[in-house]
Amino acid sequence: MKKLFLGAAIAMSSLTFAQQFGIKAGMNVSSLSSEEGLENQKSKIGFNAGLFMNAPIAANFSIQPELIYTQYGDKYNANVLGNNYSFTRNLDYIALPVMFQYNATPSFYLEAGPEFGLLVSAKNKLTNQDTNNVIDESRNYKDDLNSFNFGLGLGAGYYFTPNIGLTARYVAGFTDIAKDRPTGSSVKNNAFQVGLAYKF
Repeated sequence: MKKLFLGAAIAMSSLTFAQQFGIKAGMNVSSLSSEEGLENQKSKIGFNAGLFMNAPIAANFSIQPELIYTQYGDKYNANVLGNNYSFTRNLDYIALPVMFQYNATPSFYLEAGPEFGLLVSAKNKLTNQDTNNVIDESRNYKDDLNSFNFGLGLGAGYYFTPNIGLTARYVAGFTDIAKDRPTGSSVKNNAFQVGLAYKF
């Protein structure tokens, strides 16, 4: 029994020693799954930024939990009486992705894992594209939406140096953004993310 505890202590201490912390930031190209009655739905550009910890769990495998601020949503365009308008939905989350990574080489990895999100802001913006004037920007209506978001991330990354790397990830949402919606329909977050990571 003493040997078992000693072995566990050594393993935990080596894991703690091997942990690396870092920061990351990048661009989101986000969209919402098709919503009935809306035409010309397009992706919108946002950003993501936050912290991560990377720790090995086996040979060639590691786990990377993150805490990031990430912007989702979509936009669509419409022509009204000869004027071009864009309507943007901005949905901002504090997200906790937990990525399981396969380190194919010391520099290149593949990853997959769940993402848990908490909605912190939901605002709409209507813009006249011909004049580039913001006509209306809504109040924060996050209380009208589902505060929890669950998704699955699939991605890859490459470290040019031991500290600096390029990351890419696609996050597919599984949770309807609305609190109450008629059975048989749902609108979910989706996003492609690309950015840089820096390990301390």
